[in-house]
Amino acid sequence: MAQAIISPDFCSSYSVDLRIVRLVPSGDFSVKDVIGKTVFKIKGTFFSLHDRRVIVNGAGYPIVTLQKKWISTHHRWKIYRGDSTDSRNLIFSVKKSSVVQWKTNLHVFLAHNQAEHTPDFKVKGSWFERSCVVFAGKSKSSNIVAQVRINYTVTSVLFGKDNFRVTVYPGVDQAFIVALIVILDEINSSGSGSSGSGDGD
Repeated sequence: MAQAIISPDFCSSYSVDLRIVRLVPSGDFSVKDVIGKTVFKIKGTFFSLHDRRVIVNGAGYPIVTLQKKWISTHHRWKIYRGDSTDSRNLIFSVKKSSVVQWKTNLHVFLAHNQAEHTPDFKVKGSWFERSCVVFAGKSKSSNIVAQVRINYTVTSVLFGKDNFRVTVYPGVDQAFIVALIVILDEINSSGSGSSGSGDGD
């Protein structure tokens, strides 16, 4: 079953393994396939009330913009099409399932799911145990759409890089999964993975 959340152009009929590298000093990301070809790049983190990142394809064309809602107890992010944050371009939003967490648990709501009673996707696992799983709907093995493994090596530490290995299942939007991983990393690297702050949702 296809899961073209951002575009069917980013869906394959077979499982795809991606390597995501975060350059620690800059915070930028590079996403490559198994043969080393750059598939996506993620740039632009600004420490302001308009903190956001933009995912571009290998040619540098903006695909989606990730914007953090600063005043939020659940650390909500909103994802828009292209390089705009116009509400008409909203694709989906992501937030922590609860204010205080000891393990990763994110809820993903597509734009049409305005009531947000039930998440369309879930991200569960332990960032500190280097493993997370993305589910479509309920958290059961038959609903897994991607698996994430965090790799720390001597080389990555010496050269200031964090490495993530991601397996995206057949028919699943790779750009969508990459956006979730970037948000997951932002939440955990900012020290907000297990507690919340702010006054809103």
